[in-house]
Amino acid sequence: MRYQLACFDLDGTLADNVTSSWQLFHEHFAVDFAKREDNKKQFFSGKIPYAEWALRDVELWKERGATKEQFIEAMRSGTALMPGARAVLSSLKSAGMKLALISGSVNIMLDHLLPDHSEIFDHIHLTELYFDELGRLSHAKPTLFDMEGKAVAMRNIAEKEGIPLSRCVFVGDHHNDVHAARAAGLSIAFNSSVERLKSASGVVVDGKDLRKILPHILIP
Repeated sequence: MRYQLACFDLDGTLADNVTSSWQLFHEHFAVDFAKREDNKKQFFSGKIPYAEWALRDVELWKERGATKEQFIEAMRSGTALMPGARAVLSSLKSAGMKLALISGSVNIMLDHLLPDHSEIFDHIHLTELYFDELGRLSHAKPTLFDMEGKAVAMRNIAEKEGIPLSRCVFVGDHHNDVHAARAAGLSIAFNSSVERLKSASGVVVDGKDLRKILPHILIP
């Protein structure tokens, strides 16, 4: 088989009806907009690293008294698996491919959509949220692998598995997937409106049926 490792983004790729889980939760908890925008500007101006940006945003949720049940309530508003997602993951796994999730999303989103994710993915990189005994958000462990880091994570996984990058697939939809798309042997921009990602990808798939990516991956 031509490809041996498939890496997926979560929000907007495996997860439908959510462009960004962070945005979803910011809106649900009605966090301080000025603080949220300042955190974003601090990161994109290079004044703070990604992990600091993530931790500052988590603090905004804590300020609102966020609980695990409230996070789940936010996701009930329409967040769902992308059509065809389970079929795609099952097909690739049955074909003997290694599967990885490399996302800037949070673990509670993955737990909600794919509670059996530990049986599906060989490698998972995302931000982890932790809750106390009363269900209140207590702290977080930010991923080190968003933005440029997505490509780093893919390279690390490929090296660990002994798979050349030329046999790696990356599937994403947003601007933070561009670096990984440029590094993968096969990059697929899925249902994306980001022109930079489309230009960086070898394949562009429109629409919300993830099964459309299979013919591009399952090549003898």
